Amino acid sequence: MPALRPFHLAFPVHDIAEARRFYGGILGCPEGRSAEHWIDFDLYGHQIVAHLDPAAKPVMVENPVDGHDVPVPHFGVVLTMADWQALAERVRAAGIAFGIAPHIRFKGQPGEQATMFFRDPSGNALEFKAFADDAMLFAT
Repeated sequence: MPALRPFHLAFPVHDIAEARRFYGGILGCPEGRSAEHWIDFDLYGHQIVAHLDPAAKPVMVENPVDGHDVPVPHFGVVLTMADWQALAERVRAAGIAFGIAPHIRFKGQPGEQATMFFRDPSGNALEFKAFADDAMLFAT
């Protein structure tokens, strides 16, 4: 795979302090710059920015994928298997409900991957996945 540049994603949250506890405390994202209405976080080398919008309503659309209802939209990162397993344990230990519990998707097929989905306190859906072989990321 080519060397990738970090992506940037800004998303709404209902409460800045809650976002700081979730992204910084539970997910372990180092905090960057911040102001009263936003916070930059380092999500595995990518810049995500929680912006305060108390009126934002999470979208609750789902599409079927490999026997599960996947929330749309969602965001996350493709991790190493070790980092994925460690994150799954941190999320479990924090008592966060999984929308789709950690499991292997497309088992025995091209693109086999470990995946999990959960929501932040504002209802934003997150997916984290890992591949035994990163060459399978775009396998068909």
